[in-house]
Amino acid sequence: MVGRRKEAERRLNRVARSQQGFFTSKQAIRAGFGEKTHSYHVNVRNWIREHRGIYRLADFSTVERPDLMCWYLWSRNRGEIPEGTYSHHTALSLHELSDLMPSKLHMTVPKSFRRMSEIPAILVLHRAQIDPHDIQEIHGMHVTRPLRTIIDLLQTEHIDRSLLKQAVYEAIRRGLIGKLEIDRMPHDNIRVSLRELTEYRA
Repeated sequence: MVGRRKEAERRLNRVARSQQGFFTSKQAIRAGFGEKTHSYHVNVRNWIREHRGIYRLADFSTVERPDLMCWYLWSRNRGEIPEGTYSHHTALSLHELSDLMPSKLHMTVPKSFRRMSEIPAILVLHRAQIDPHDIQEIHGMHVTRPLRTIIDLLQTEHIDRSLLKQAVYEAIRRGLIGKLEIDRMPHDNIRVSLRELTEYRA
């Protein structure tokens, strides 16, 4: 019995540590923890319940933005695969192209994404199909690449233009976006807008 419990703990730890200490109830069950034992582990402070069906190991060192992984796991489908991609203002912050820390988390989900429960107030969901080439992984989560992020923000028009210009300037300076990439954009209006943003001077 002890050996079985230790093996379950080992499997769960491996999963959780790849997700900044977070895991889902289904992942705990697959690791070997019966569903009826979950409340026990919360009560004895082995686990911390972060949201319905989402937990965190209590002894895992707190990361800077634990909410990001929590809501990323919230976006999982029935196959336990997260469908959300952090985008817009949140992606700009994750790429360190802006010092702003928006109060809302912006996430793009497929148009087919559905939830029976109410969408958490902290999330702003954008519905679109993102090309896999426009996605990268940061801290184990999907995030739109810098160019896609800036294009998304351009199209929403809900961001200060000078801030966006500074973000483009910084992305080009750091080699995250190439001017050749901008010149090859297929849509004329987006290409023209991006070229205007490259005129920023600090």
